[in-house]
Amino acid sequence: MITGERVSIPEGGFNPTFQRHVAAYRLGAKRLPPGRVLDLGCGVGHSFHELAPRESVGVDLDPAVLADQARETHVADMRRLPFADRSFRSVLSVQSIEHVPDPERVLAEVVRVLAPGGRAVFVTPNRLTFGRPDEILDPYHYVEYDADQLRSLCSSLFASIEVLGLYGSERYQALVDAEHHELDRLLRLDPLRLRRGLPRRIRQRLYDRRLVASRASPLPGALDIGPEDFSLAAAPLDAALDLVAICDRS
Repeated sequence: MITGERVSIPEGGFNPTFQRHVAAYRLGAKRLPPGRVLDLGCGVGHSFHELAPRESVGVDLDPAVLADQARETHVADMRRLPFADRSFRSVLSVQSIEHVPDPERVLAEVVRVLAPGGRAVFVTPNRLTFGRPDEILDPYHYVEYDADQLRSLCSSLFASIEVLGLYGSERYQALVDAEHHELDRLLRLDPLRLRRGLPRRIRQRLYDRRLVASRASPLPGALDIGPEDFSLAAAPLDAALDLVAICDRS
C-alpha cells in the first residue's frame, strides 16, 4: 500500500522515508519503560519488533494494514480507544497525531489508558522543515507543529514534557535538499495557491500520484540509507526533521 499517508515498503525511492520511520521506533523505544506498550496508528507494523522485549499492541483505523501482524491488534479510532483505563505502561505514536483534526482528543485517550507514572512518546513532522511553515502541503495532515506548538499541546495533559529533534546524516540531508528543490519547482507552477481550493480527496490522489512517480527512480544514495543515519538531539529544534515529545503521566 503506497500512499502519502502510509510508509510501508523500503523499496526504491521510498527507502529513506521508510528507514526514518524505523529509526523513530528504534530511538523511541529507548525512551520507553519496560511493560506493555500501545503502538498508536501503527500502520502495517513494519517496526514493532523494535519495541521488544515489551509486549506491544497495535491500533489502526484501517483493518487491511493489521491483517498479517504477528501480535495483538485492534481496529479503532485513536480518539476512542477500546481499552480499559491504565492498561499500558507506555504509548508510542509515530507519525500519527498529525492525521486527526482534533489531536487533543487523542492525547486525552492516551492519558486515560496510561498507567500512573507511564510515558508516551509522540513523533511528528516538524512543520518548519517538513514542507512549508505557512502551508500544510500533505493533504493527509490536518495539523503540523513546531517545537513550541507540540510542547503546548502536550503540556495541558502531561506532568512533564521533553521535546527532542530527530536529525538525519549528511547523506540523508542531501536527499531532503534535493526533494525540497523539486518541491520549490512544483510550487512555482501554482503561485496563486489554487491547490488549496481542491477537495481533500482529490489533493490526496494527486499527492500520491506525484509521490509514486517521483520515487520510482531512487535518487543517488537513497538505497544506502538505514536507521543508523538518524539520531535524537535537544537542539537546534527548528532544524529537526521530526519532533519527538517525551511525555510523562503523573
